Amino acid sequence: MKLHDDIHNYYEKLMLDHLSELGLSDAHDSEYLADLCCIVLNQLPCKYIRYEVDMAFYLPQTERFEMVTRVQDAVSKARAFLDSPDNKKIDPVAPAEA
Repeated sequence: MKLHDDIHNYYEKLMLDHLSELGLSDAHDSEYLADLCCIVLNQLPCKYIRYEVDMAFYLPQTERFEMVTRVQDAVSKARAFLDSPDNKKIDPVAPAEA
């Protein structure tokens, strides 16, 4: 079942806008970015909308600022986690050590 092509989580747009501002797509591969997006979005609540114009006209400026701040904080935490030396990537092709 498919609900509708226009239904999406507004936090996805805010996150993608912030990642673009940071230039992360130039500095990291698609695997890193996919992991980053999942970690970021799992920290944020859902705000489903159909049309962007609804958010532009009906979202109070204070709420938008709070949402943007939440995204910035979530991206910062996710980057710290992914870039941590303790977060070693496991090569899925390499055989496991016995």
